[in-house]
Amino acid sequence: MNGLQNGNGHAQPIQPTIGLIGMGAMGRMYAKYLSEGGWTKIHVCDLPSKYEQLKTEYAGVSGVTALPDGHAVSRSSDFIVYSVEAEFIDRVVAQYGPSTKMNAIVAGQTSVKAPEKAAFEKYLPQDAHIVSCHSLHAPSVSPVGQPLVLIRHRASAEALRLVEDILRCLGSRYVYLSYTEHDSVTANTQAVTHAAFLSMGTAWASMKEYPWEHGLYVGGIETAKVNIALRIYSNAWHVYAGLAILNPTAKTQIHQFAESATDLFKLMLEGPSEGGEQRLRERVLWGCRTVFGDNRTDGDERTPILLSEDVLDRFSLGRTPVLQSILPSSITPPPESQRKGNSHLSLLAMVDCWAHLNIQPFHHLSLAATPIFRLFLGVAEHLFRSPKMLDRAIHSGLYDTWHRQDDLEFVVAARGWSQCVSFGSFELYHRRFEETRVFFEGRFDEAGVLGTEMIKAIMESEQKREQAALSS
Repeated sequence: MNGLQNGNGHAQPIQPTIGLIGMGAMGRMYAKYLSEGGWTKIHVCDLPSKYEQLKTEYAGVSGVTALPDGHAVSRSSDFIVYSVEAEFIDRVVAQYGPSTKMNAIVAGQTSVKAPEKAAFEKYLPQDAHIVSCHSLHAPSVSPVGQPLVLIRHRASAEALRLVEDILRCLGSRYVYLSYTEHDSVTANTQAVTHAAFLSMGTAWASMKEYPWEHGLYVGGIETAKVNIALRIYSNAWHVYAGLAILNPTAKTQIHQFAESATDLFKLMLEGPSEGGEQRLRERVLWGCRTVFGDNRTDGDERTPILLSEDVLDRFSLGRTPVLQSILPSSITPPPESQRKGNSHLSLLAMVDCWAHLNIQPFHHLSLAATPIFRLFLGVAEHLFRSPKMLDRAIHSGLYDTWHRQDDLEFVVAARGWSQCVSFGSFELYHRRFEETRVFFEGRFDEAGVLGTEMIKAIMESEQKREQAALSS
């Protein structure tokens, strides 16, 4: 591997050949950035049946050559990335791993690393270096500044340096973990947030209503919930299924999330009778102290992730031209103080779940937080750091009835997703996901643009917050 040119124009004799096996959304993103980064020998493949289509699509794309199958890519490439679903990684590596070029470096882009690790150790030649990776963001999100996990499992320091050099064109921030650490971190940052939004979407679909169209979910925290839920359902189902089903830690967290949602809803139903209000308040405040600490005031030294609801209000679906003709009154969300009370059961359940499992989410912000985790944690922090807003949510959960049917559907959905994951069936997960996805399908373009802009705005706000923290 000596004497290889990098993709930044440094004059050296030769470039390595980069191989991408699997050209789904993430494989295509890597091909795009590697090509634009100046790498001139990029070999890609997908299913053999897609070869002609892939060859036509990448004809004329600088540096990218489509090959018939993974054997051709493995035999010719110095750095090989498997971008396939975690469910199929064992089968694909068993098929193409033995064709790996001598002394090549092999990586995987799976969201769950335990099956990938087992497959690489079982099927790759002993001379192959294993330096795996995982971009912790959706392919529709710019990789610049996002965390990119690198796992030096069985490789020389030189092999790791080459991988760093090749992937530098993504502009991502490297995070160095082991396979085991990766699965723990991804479970802690993704399992509960995915479960929350999957449950929200299923609940809304079961009620056969778009929550922002009746004027009740159009601003502030509600904006984030709606946009992220639609963003998740607009992606491929397997992106979430692998993490949920194949990661044992994720299974535990999803089960606890359903338990937390159920327990909190039961306390809300008890109402003020027989000490129900006190028990609900004590449990919510216990979760708040465990996750966010004792100080919930604006005077806390750590600057919150979301500085103002105005940031979120800018991205309310109620502002879009499509809805202006339907709900003129929802175009401008009212101030938070004038909005209808909401129990925010999904947020209460998420924090309660973290508290029960002793997960410290802020530890993962600086480590490997995805944009969605960062945003949802910010929304939760926004609620729990404001005693007035949190008290209002508790009061609404106990006394308001307008959202009770929504909360009931949410609890049913959360338990349904937990059971689905516990069965370990990808087919059942797929069916459940698609049933909800169909209901929202006509709204993905609308929400996709807003969601992308919202995440961009939050990330810009976060960068300022982190810079201010470093300079203080």
